[in-house]
Amino acid sequence: MGKRVTLFIAMLFAITSLAHAQDIVVKGVIKDQQNQTLPGASVLVKGSQTGTVTDVDGNYSISIPNTQAVLVFSFIGYGSQEVVVGNQTAINVTMTADQRSLDEVIVIGYGTQKRGDVTTSIASVNTKDIEERPILQAAQALQGKAAGVQVTQPSGKPGAALSIRVRGATSVQAGNEPLYVIDGVPTMDTRDLNVNDIESIQVLKDASSAAIYGARASNGVVIITTKRGKANQSQVSFGAYYGFSNMAKKIDVLNPQQYVALMNEMGNNVTVGNETTDWNKEVFTTGHNQNYQLSFSGGTDKSKYFVSGAISKDDGIIKPASYKRYAFRANLDNQIKSWFKLTTNFSYANARIRDVKDNNNAGRNAVVLGTLGAPPTMGIYSEHPVRGTIFSTNPLKAGWDNPLAAMFGPSQATKDNRIFGNVVGDITLAKGLFVRSNFGIDYMNHSNDYYLDPYRTTEGWGTDGNTHGLGNATRSNSFTYLWENTLNYEKSVDKHNFSALAGTTVQKNNWNNSYMAGRDFPADGIVKTINAANEITDAYTEQSEWFLNSYLGRLMYNFDSKYLVTANFRADGSSKLAKGNQWGFFPSVSAGWRISAEPFMQDVKFINDLKLRGGWGQNGNQEGLANYASKGLNRYTRRTATTPPSGPAVTGPEYAPNPDLKWETTTQTNIGVDVSMLQGKITLTADAYLKKTNDLLLNVPLPNTSGYSYIPRNSGKLENKGLEFVLSTVNFDKSDFQWNTDFNIAFNRNKITDLQLSKVYRYADVEGRSDQIIILQEGASLGTFYGYISDGVNPETGDIMYRDVNNDGAFTPQDRTILGSAQPKFTYGMNNTLTYKSFNLSFLFQGSHGNKAFNASRLETEGMYDSKNQSTEVLRRWQKPGDITDIPRATDGNVNNSLISSRFVENASFLRLKSATISYNLDREWANKIKLSRASVYVTAQNLLTFTKYKGFDPEVNAFTSSGATLGIDYGTYPVSRAFVVGLNVQF
Repeated sequence: MGKRVTLFIAMLFAITSLAHAQDIVVKGVIKDQQNQTLPGASVLVKGSQTGTVTDVDGNYSISIPNTQAVLVFSFIGYGSQEVVVGNQTAINVTMTADQRSLDEVIVIGYGTQKRGDVTTSIASVNTKDIEERPILQAAQALQGKAAGVQVTQPSGKPGAALSIRVRGATSVQAGNEPLYVIDGVPTMDTRDLNVNDIESIQVLKDASSAAIYGARASNGVVIITTKRGKANQSQVSFGAYYGFSNMAKKIDVLNPQQYVALMNEMGNNVTVGNETTDWNKEVFTTGHNQNYQLSFSGGTDKSKYFVSGAISKDDGIIKPASYKRYAFRANLDNQIKSWFKLTTNFSYANARIRDVKDNNNAGRNAVVLGTLGAPPTMGIYSEHPVRGTIFSTNPLKAGWDNPLAAMFGPSQATKDNRIFGNVVGDITLAKGLFVRSNFGIDYMNHSNDYYLDPYRTTEGWGTDGNTHGLGNATRSNSFTYLWENTLNYEKSVDKHNFSALAGTTVQKNNWNNSYMAGRDFPADGIVKTINAANEITDAYTEQSEWFLNSYLGRLMYNFDSKYLVTANFRADGSSKLAKGNQWGFFPSVSAGWRISAEPFMQDVKFINDLKLRGGWGQNGNQEGLANYASKGLNRYTRRTATTPPSGPAVTGPEYAPNPDLKWETTTQTNIGVDVSMLQGKITLTADAYLKKTNDLLLNVPLPNTSGYSYIPRNSGKLENKGLEFVLSTVNFDKSDFQWNTDFNIAFNRNKITDLQLSKVYRYADVEGRSDQIIILQEGASLGTFYGYISDGVNPETGDIMYRDVNNDGAFTPQDRTILGSAQPKFTYGMNNTLTYKSFNLSFLFQGSHGNKAFNASRLETEGMYDSKNQSTEVLRRWQKPGDITDIPRATDGNVNNSLISSRFVENASFLRLKSATISYNLDREWANKIKLSRASVYVTAQNLLTFTKYKGFDPEVNAFTSSGATLGIDYGTYPVSRAFVVGLNVQF
């Protein structure tokens, strides 16, 4: 490895010593056919990385190496033009409108390509509306915008990560999130990225487009490019918004009188006292979100810059949950020589998160179900003979605190500091031949401090009164470096165009973590950090690392943009696997045929472009493998009084080592067609795909006699197949009024085709229940619910009638069966943009159809088996023989009427008005008078309307995200809120 590094550095020094001719400066102006200047048009020296863009008046200036250079002029929506410089020092260009987007340059893996020449399935997401929506995460910009890209917000908690599935889930134990590549640096987490810095987003959906990323690409790749400065176009931009959020939907619970009637019916002697509380009003409040963004950009042909800073804050609808982030970015481009360009991308983010507990029941002091289940007959505070004034507890259930104790009893603070970026050197060796070296880092420092007040919570006080507060502290550091070196060659001979790429990349991660927990804190409650604990109850440190070494290559050929072929290959070697299985090989090939360029299509005037494409490829899953998955590692714990002096206590591994463990491999075939009609006013993209995942990673249970709980192994196969359609139309296009529509819809079918050894796996435990909700078995999809079938309430007994599925005449666990799936039959989105003079209206609809959800919250709110309050649904409960209803009788201490069954499986299809924005852009002449180049104000509503039959807070939930199998379960999940925002954007 050292020799290769030394050789490469020597090569760089040798290259930089080459002599180059004196640069020539060419200037000019670019206009359209109406003689209007085109700001932001691209000017590129063909076969090199040298380029610039026009300023606000359409002017450009660029340095070229010699008079034989060719300048390529391009602008979105216009045909590109090539001009040989010769002796000219001033070149003015008039751009001609072309079919929509064909010459737009998009970012692909390790390079760029004209959209018209793409042979794979790539979704480009319009990011123009980002600055007019309250978006904190990059994933939110994808919602409803790309066919086959399902983005869900499983929790409304501030700072909570979103979940993305590209063409369905491909794994159970391994990850299902896509790989993100930000300015050439791969990562799995974009929450620290300031979305206002994003210039473009491309989603590589099929294997032939993503195979260049090999072992990390089975779940798709999201390529994010951030903004850069533009030559001769200095700008100062400021944006700010402020908004508030509230509950989009309320679940009504019993009032004091109704609760007392229910409790007495269950045999408890309860009365309405002097104090009553509406816990919904006490807990669910108005949230606030705000963002302030300032950026500077500009430069010359030689040096360009983009510098930004932002402050974002989101206070949730359940206090004290909050998320606050400070973000800074500096992107620099330096054309040091005509043959050498140095690019720097640097970002720093500081995030602070306050959490509240959810996704559990009231007995575990989780706030959402604690709120719905708190008796309305108790007050907020009560008096304790020793502790003084405390948050009240459930009088019928010892140790069950009210929800305010769950909110304000813990003091917790999570802080993350992240440095992310890279330095890229581009060297032109000869015409069409250049080398790129990319060195990137991703450093994360994480800390979390937790303290549970003994005077506010029962758990903090302890059952014996001797706990005196609980606390813990976590500290971790993660450092990843990336070094990539690629050689790219481009050559055009007449109508033949060639491109070749070869390279190598190494990536290494080091991670360490320390944890300490303690109890018995000082009574004054002033010092709440772990150093004040009188007794340390647990402590450990961890450290791990992984290394990935890769080789990659790509060949692209097209003849006159009519016949197109691309082939990729990548080999990945991972330290996570044992010798003999460390290397994975991931090839792909794709081809395209521009039918519209054939002579027999010349008379078909209404079709401007028609392209047929197809591709095949293989990808792997690196993220799902534990760092030492193929080895069984011991755990060493700290020395205690009972540990012998010979050394620390040793705990054996929970799982059996498996040296035969290898990659999950996903093979995908894709066929697609792209059509542009009526001068680009109608464009249609359609794709059909088949994805098959082999060597599925599963934790297979082992018998107790083995000494291990399970063994991780490759033990199954999974399939996704589907159709996708994207339709974009220009509905109306006049000087004063324009109306555009973008619609997408995707159909996906997910199925487990093979399971070895253990033929059935169960997931998703609900506290206090012996049965699990999710089943994994051949022929079923991921996210399949399993339980009893409820045939309603017996009018004579008031009990649920469970179906005798196996017809053996008895009700037994063998009567459990499949109850439905969280997989949607199709997902869709539609965005409309209407512009009238200076006013703009845009609204985005997002939807999902055919998916079920298991409303585990109703086990708590309609169970009627203990002292928790219930939803108003139980007012329809059975109370006497002959009652006809779907709500069973109350049964104190008996959960038989609320077993895991079809009673709690609901239709979770929905149509949501995800966002609606109306904005006003100040007339340019008026803006110039007050020294502004642009000014706009806007009002945005988010999650404004949701049409669904789902009874819970939100149909787009998932309480359990640790496994790809556990989908669509609502168990007191933090609700997604509705937000209203007012904002301002100005440019100087």
